[in-house]
Amino acid sequence: MSWTPYCGPAPAFGEWRWNLDPILLAVLVAAAGVVLWRLEGRRRGYGLAAVAVLAVGFVSPLCALSSALFSARTVHHVLLVGVAAPLLAAALPMRRYGSLILATAVQAVVFWAWHAPDAYGAALSNDAVYWVMQISLLASAVWFWCAVRSASAPAAVIALLAAMLAMGLLGAVLTFAGQAVYAPHAYSTLAWGLTPLEDQQAAGLIMWAPAAALYLFAALWRLGRMIGPDAEAHPV
Repeated sequence: MSWTPYCGPAPAFGEWRWNLDPILLAVLVAAAGVVLWRLEGRRRGYGLAAVAVLAVGFVSPLCALSSALFSARTVHHVLLVGVAAPLLAAALPMRRYGSLILATAVQAVVFWAWHAPDAYGAALSNDAVYWVMQISLLASAVWFWCAVRSASAPAAVIALLAAMLAMGLLGAVLTFAGQAVYAPHAYSTLAWGLTPLEDQQAAGLIMWAPAAALYLFAALWRLGRMIGPDAEAHPV
């Protein structure tokens, strides 16, 4: 099967190709404009930072590199759910965003589902499916971080630790898998000095350690706010 990912064909080693899709660029510029127009202070800063992270993921050479390496795609997804999403959540108004348990479960299910080999292959062979993947990953993660932000500290810590376990477990599964399971990267990794299995193991380690650590750090921060001397004076 010929894979035609949104970010273009897998680049050759050392090829750093930017994605200058005019529609994507227009959406990012419009998003930055809305942030500048509607938000102020720290919320504006968080919103602009989120747009910048999305630009790194979708415009920078990381986009093309993710066509070659599943590990690069993993970095891309971690930027979405672990960096852009909490920044967007911080830019939104503080209010209740529904069930924290449901938000935690939905984020985990969506992330796991899109890393199933068949779903992942579909996303790399059809632009519409690709954008459904990206939008659902980001939207479910924004919901999760909004729910965490508005929850009590004990509930937030538990939810963050649950998200950490979900991310780490998927990483462990990929790291210890006996064979490569992602068909779109069956040959694209070789030019970058990795076998498909090595690339998959690297992706698993990224999820298992630094990606899961993002949730752990957030849990520790909320725990510190809960037990700190100014816990009541500065609600999160």
